[in-house]
Amino acid sequence: MAEEKKGFFKRLKEGLSKTRNSIVDSFSSVFGASHIDDDFYEELEETFIMADMGYETTEKVIENLKERVKEARIKEPAACKELIINIIRDQMMVDESAYDFEKKKSVILVIGVNGVGKTTTIGKLAAQYKKSGKKVLIAAADTFRAAAIDQLKTWADRAGVEMISHNEGADPAAVVYDAVSAAKARNTDILLIDTAGRLHNKKNLMDELAKMRRIISRDYPDANVESLIVLDGTTGQNALEQARQFSNVTEIDGIVITKLDGTAKGGIAIAIQAELNVPVKFIGIGEKIDDLQRFDPSAYVEALFSGFDEDRSELDILMDEADPVSYTHLTLPTILRV
Repeated sequence: MAEEKKGFFKRLKEGLSKTRNSIVDSFSSVFGASHIDDDFYEELEETFIMADMGYETTEKVIENLKERVKEARIKEPAACKELIINIIRDQMMVDESAYDFEKKKSVILVIGVNGVGKTTTIGKLAAQYKKSGKKVLIAAADTFRAAAIDQLKTWADRAGVEMISHNEGADPAAVVYDAVSAAKARNTDILLIDTAGRLHNKKNLMDELAKMRRIISRDYPDANVESLIVLDGTTGQNALEQARQFSNVTEIDGIVITKLDGTAKGGIAIAIQAELNVPVKFIGIGEKIDDLQRFDPSAYVEALFSGFDEDRSELDILMDEADPVSYTHLTLPTILRV
């Protein structure tokens, strides 16, 4: 498992290289300044906004940095490196309780617009949960998009789990009703439900999701309901706007950010979590089943900002020795070398 995590971290670093290179190049001049002044903070602000961290999130980071600089009486710009890393990492921390739904009988509603990777996310989660020994069932409740059911069936077969579906154009709520009945009858641990991404018609989307939740609450009251929104990391601020709009029509418990391999907009994960106050729970960096993993803020910030030795970083050493969960709470050393 440690080797798997190390491999994922390496691929994450590679995937975020465009964002990291942009940040590191800018930091070269920012931290080369002789003293901390308004120009220093303005250059930092510009760097973060260019990385798609967003204006609001950037302002929070800068204000927090100013407070810590004042408290510690820091005079040298270079001394702010670790502070910045810690500030960003701390505001992205995900409490272990965020994954409690995986330990219970749970129904996971997967929402998001078309094309962001909902189907592949469901397939990967299904495969991983089954591999961990759980009984998993998939429901194809996106009955509006052409080929959605067939694509999901391909992933269900690949994951080795069963899928409940109706014909294209059927009532999504009817699919959920049958899926819930099947989940109870089969003593399923995790029921993953694919939903339509019709954000252009908010009223219908809101009514549809509300109807699904009513069915689950009525017919499966003992189940925990988790709502995960899937966002495409390559779309930057558009992903944040999608998350805002979905949060206006339904409850969101967690975020899945896909397609982080090769994007220059890697800072968007920081912006989404900070502005919506919803935790990023999973990130994806490729098409393989294991290319979707739990979100680890320390590793993410490391991959986003570091310029340290590729062969043997301190995080690599810690990851050798740590279990898959425990290193989520490690304190990063001073690793930003510019």
